[in-house]
Amino acid sequence: MQRHYVMYYEMSYGLNIEMHKQAEIVKRLNGICAQVLPYLSQEHQQQVLGAIERAKQVTAPELNSIIRQQLQAHQLSQLQALALPLTPLPVGLQPPSLPAVSAGSGLLSLSALGSQGHLTKEDKNGHDGDAHQDDDGEKSD
Repeated sequence: MQRHYVMYYEMSYGLNIEMHKQAEIVKRLNGICAQVLPYLSQEHQQQVLGAIERAKQVTAPELNSIIRQQLQAHQLSQLQALALPLTPLPVGLQPPSLPAVSAGSGLLSLSALGSQGHLTKEDKNGHDGDAHQDDDGEKSD
C-alpha cells in the first residue's frame, strides 16, 4: 500500500511540476508575442491576434487527441529503444540491459533529467542575452 502511495505521490508531484513549467512557458511566449506584435503591419497584427485567440480555444476532444498521439509516439519510441539488434552479437558480447528503477526514484529522477534538458544556452551560462560567451570562454558583444 505504501509503495502505491509513493508512486501516486511521485506521479502527482511530476504532473504538478510539469503543469507549472508549461504555465511558465505560456507566460514567456505571451510576453514574446506582446513584444513582437507592435512591429508587425496592422494586417499581420490582426492575423496574429486571431491565431492567438484560436489557440486559446482548446477543447477537451482536441486535448484528448493530442494526448493520445503523444502517448502513441512515446510508446513507439520505447518499443524501438527496446528492440533487439537485427544482426547477431559477437561471441561473448551481451546486449545492453536497462537500468533498474526503484519506486522511490521513478518520476522524480525522470523529471529532474527532463528539466535539465530544457535549459537554454543563456540559462546554462547565466547570461541575460546582452553579451554571449564564446566556446573558448571569452566574452564578446
